[in-house]
Amino acid sequence: MNATGVALALFIGMLLPLQALINASLGKQTFGPVFASLASFMVGTGVLLGWWLLTRPVFMPAALAKVPWWAWMGGVIGAVFVASATLLVPRLGAASLICLVVAGQLVGSVVLDHYGVLHARQPVESLRIVGLLLVVAGAVLVVKPWQASGG
Repeated sequence: MNATGVALALFIGMLLPLQALINASLGKQTFGPVFASLASFMVGTGVLLGWWLLTRPVFMPAALAKVPWWAWMGGVIGAVFVASATLLVPRLGAASLICLVVAGQLVGSVVLDHYGVLHARQPVESLRIVGLLLVVAGAVLVVKPWQASGG
């Protein structure tokens, strides 16, 4: 496993709760969480456009016609995630939100890997299930659903 890739993934993971907190703050200071999410996507679109243009891409519009409809759904999922995180972080807190998101990502990833959705199949094995259960248990310990909110 590439140490640089692992470090980058950990760093990006550390930024996600900050993104949710920044967006929630923007929403409180402006027109709400949906506007803050839209602003986040607009700024992000500008950054990605600049990055893409700097790589000197070869753009062939005809290639877009060959892309299946479902390949565009990543943007929908991203918008739902950012808007939901912006809305939920003030209610759940950054740690609880991210723990629940990570637990959900892991459950979804194990299912998608097992069935080989959009990539090579990687059947579920016992150690993955143990790891999944540990992450879910960790999320429960961070979220503490048995406690009243605010404590």
